[in-house]
Amino acid sequence: MLKDFIRVILTAFLIAFAVRGDALALDKKASLSLTHYIMALLYDDLGEKDLAVKEYEEALKLDNETALVHLNFAATLIKNNEVNRARDELNYSVKLDPEAIEPHVILTLLNFSQGKLDLAAKEYETALKNATKLDPKNDNPEAHFYLGTVYAELKNNVLLEKELRKAIALKPDYAEALNFLGYTYVEDNKNLKEAEDLIRRALKVDPDNGAYIDSLGWLYYRKGRFKEARETLKKAASLMQDAVIFDHLGDVFFKIKDINNARLNWQESLRLNPKQENVKKKIEALKNK
Repeated sequence: MLKDFIRVILTAFLIAFAVRGDALALDKKASLSLTHYIMALLYDDLGEKDLAVKEYEEALKLDNETALVHLNFAATLIKNNEVNRARDELNYSVKLDPEAIEPHVILTLLNFSQGKLDLAAKEYETALKNATKLDPKNDNPEAHFYLGTVYAELKNNVLLEKELRKAIALKPDYAEALNFLGYTYVEDNKNLKEAEDLIRRALKVDPDNGAYIDSLGWLYYRKGRFKEARETLKKAASLMQDAVIFDHLGDVFFKIKDINNARLNWQESLRLNPKQENVKKKIEALKNK
């Protein structure tokens, strides 16, 4: 806390010195706004959020056209659980500085936390574009991967594929992205040849990953190779307790007419995740068998 206090005070002195050294280039109104802004930063660092809010408000009454002030005010409002006001400040900050990165990142998190996934994806994509403009060499594969996961939640597989391919192009051994794209193809029952290549590339990086082995087993299921699917999925289940894996195993056993084991695996899947309505229906359908 003391370090932060010293940092803010030093910042205040440096700004004041810069103003004086420039023969008071700032007019009186702007100077007063700057004073309130510095006090807001100080109160924020001291944990006095209500006082910080008042100082930000005073600063913006005097000068409403500085993007950074709106951005930092938004951060304080979020700490105060004033999310709607924070969103307004962030949007105004973006209006003043369209090429900024930080306000779009914060808006992404706000939207995601409120379940507004389409808006979260839009803000994240803008942040990513702005970051790439700022430093074209610093295109981050993880950024594209996480944007892809948002598109997956939105069930937009076209944009999901686009972002995952970007991630893989930037990092060819990116196992998570390779498996995610491969599994997506398997789920959609398309591009199965490429899906197998992607999943095997992921397994080459991490051969004992239960999720990747599950993807391979599910691929075998899609191809009608049920015995290979059964053994592969049993291996996946031995490595990780996951509802999806046991659901897949239940499907395989059902296909090979092993009803008892199908039931046992679906029950285990439901135990691990009781909210699966589709698995409940499968178990219910077995009552007549």
